[in-house]
Amino acid sequence: MDYKQSGVDVEKGDQFVDWIQETQSKGPHANKVISGVGGFASIMRFDFPEYKEPCLVSSTDGVGTKVKLAVQFASYEGVGQDLVAMCVNDLACCGAQPLFFLDYYATGKLQLEQAKPFLAGVRKACDFVGAQLVGGETAEMPGVYHNNDFDCAGFSVGVVDRKNILGPERVKAGDAVLGVASSGFHSNGFSLLRKVFANDLDQWKDELLKPTALYSPLVQDLLPLGVHAVAHITGGGMENIPRVIPSGLSLKLKDWQWPAPFIEVQKRTGMSHRKMLETLNCGIGLVVILPSEQKEKARELIQKNQFQCFDLGIMASGETPLIYPHEES
Repeated sequence: MDYKQSGVDVEKGDQFVDWIQETQSKGPHANKVISGVGGFASIMRFDFPEYKEPCLVSSTDGVGTKVKLAVQFASYEGVGQDLVAMCVNDLACCGAQPLFFLDYYATGKLQLEQAKPFLAGVRKACDFVGAQLVGGETAEMPGVYHNNDFDCAGFSVGVVDRKNILGPERVKAGDAVLGVASSGFHSNGFSLLRKVFANDLDQWKDELLKPTALYSPLVQDLLPLGVHAVAHITGGGMENIPRVIPSGLSLKLKDWQWPAPFIEVQKRTGMSHRKMLETLNCGIGLVVILPSEQKEKARELIQKNQFQCFDLGIMASGETPLIYPHEES
């Protein structure tokens, strides 16, 4: 018995790495990469003279059980974008510009017809947000993953000048709060969603497999307006907003029209309005807090970036960080 007979094809893994190297584009920070794909570790020169006090910002995340649907419908490129989005959207909440990205891809048996489109989605998303794909890891683990199952994780690093770091300490009473539309369910709640749509998945697959929106370029466009804080709406829904609300301030969240798929989920589950907002993004993927006088300019930029914009309210004094629609403190 040898390694291949036990279920691990080293030669196929080498072929995959060769394909990655052969098809790799230069990327947005190629001139700073000293050692990338193929080595034991990736090395990137840290040379950003435009930053007076550069701070590195790191984030890691996965796609969750959305990968089960990707396998079921043999649709892999979208989850590649999901993986990048879940990491770089978090970096954007600090005001950071993505620098580089690495992926981890694990499966029972490496299948190039699955791995290549997945990585193509990762690459495309990295190019869109201006991140350099510097490396990753592909693992074959028979006995852990079965049939066509796989899992993935992403790791990203960005940079921001210390004086420009976003966060709750910048938020003030009177600040405007805007919501940026999601592209769908994004990459959260799929343990629930797969059960909700179990009997008619074929009818809902396109909606469920829509990749997570990439917000990083939009946030970079908004920063000159003096943005105070940004919240990425992921697991826990609107409960992500209090993470950027300082003590003593409160947001009475205005209602908005939910996209039809979220209304369908509520209809099928019987979840309350609040429970829905605490579980799914309900049509809003990003929340931006900024000075009220910049509200209209921000709205124009959001729409220019092809996103719908929602007015979610005004920051005010209060002890309850977030008051949901139709509720009082």
